[in-house]
Amino acid sequence: MKNSPIPKPKLGEPYLLTPGPLTTSYKVKEAMLRDWGSWDDEFRAMTRDMRSRLLDLIGPGSDMYDCVPIQGSGSYCVEAMLGSFVPKDGKVLVLANGAYGLRAAATLKCIGRTYHLLDKGDYLPPRGDEVAEILSQDAAISHVLIIHCETSSGILNPVQELADAAHAAGRKVLIDSMSAFGAIPLEAETVKYAAMVSSANKCIEGVPGFGFVIARKDELVAAKGNSHSLSLDVEAQWSAMEKTGQWRFTPPTHVVAAFVEALKGHKAEGGVAGRGARYYLNRDTMVSGMRELGFETLLDDRWLSPIIVTFFCPADPKFSFNGFYEAMKDKGFIIYPGKLTVVDSFRVGCIGQLDHYVTHEVVKAASDALTHMGVLSAAPPAAALKERKKLAA
Repeated sequence: MKNSPIPKPKLGEPYLLTPGPLTTSYKVKEAMLRDWGSWDDEFRAMTRDMRSRLLDLIGPGSDMYDCVPIQGSGSYCVEAMLGSFVPKDGKVLVLANGAYGLRAAATLKCIGRTYHLLDKGDYLPPRGDEVAEILSQDAAISHVLIIHCETSSGILNPVQELADAAHAAGRKVLIDSMSAFGAIPLEAETVKYAAMVSSANKCIEGVPGFGFVIARKDELVAAKGNSHSLSLDVEAQWSAMEKTGQWRFTPPTHVVAAFVEALKGHKAEGGVAGRGARYYLNRDTMVSGMRELGFETLLDDRWLSPIIVTFFCPADPKFSFNGFYEAMKDKGFIIYPGKLTVVDSFRVGCIGQLDHYVTHEVVKAASDALTHMGVLSAAPPAAALKERKKLAA
């Protein structure tokens, strides 16, 4: 791609414009070509290195925390965090504005933990004054769960504001930073979370297979016996790793090797600041270009994340998402369907091995797709804009 320092994917692979899995570097892919013994000293050293590199990303105060990798998808790791750090008699205030906040509430119900759900819908973030009000009225709430970036809408939630409100009321903070950690700062010394969770195949640009919990060491000690699950017990995994250097059960060895390579690339790019800067430029290039075509974003600019952006589907009757998807795929770009309940939408990711030169080509592909479909206007239905305005008021 013209002037882009990031090479195109090999073998005709498309760019994955999703919130993960995403397009990875050649070095990350090549790291999976070797087999590793899960009990071997070299793999144990790799695990130690990975945990140490992840702790480096949370800034000052990291000596009070430790990192515990957990096999499975992001949702496995969220369940592990909730089940391990919320006591059986605890109660969680779930701050939801999309599918992943609602999934966390469903998880708590499934594992037998009490919760209070604040559901803000698809357009708006929860705010600190709302959290303070709820906590003042319910002394049983012990923890507040914050979704850092809600990828079903693309909204970036005000984590610091929400955490400050929770701490002011004497509650503990848990953070689902699945799609934001590594590109948006989440420093332990300022946010002061009890635990947070993220995944290998998001902003660090590894591949799927495991996630990780970063938690205060005193919270890890206190979590002993809390978990509802054998395999999702964070404290038990931590204790085993501290004693033996081993994962308790079969680790995703190739995925760990790829992730260590991804962490090296992350550091070389400038860490959290460098990775975030590229993603923000990707977003700005794409959003400005798509708006020139007539597309409208679901969210106001102040809440747009640099992770993924949701656009309304055009009102033109000749537009269909399936047709648009296939036309974009033919140009080498895999986009994501919408996950909203109120209006038709689609999502375009800004993360992975792509830069603003690539996102400029994404806009060009979208323009060509509209022409191919005979769509004269990308403007959304008036009702969608009316709904956005009403809910944002």
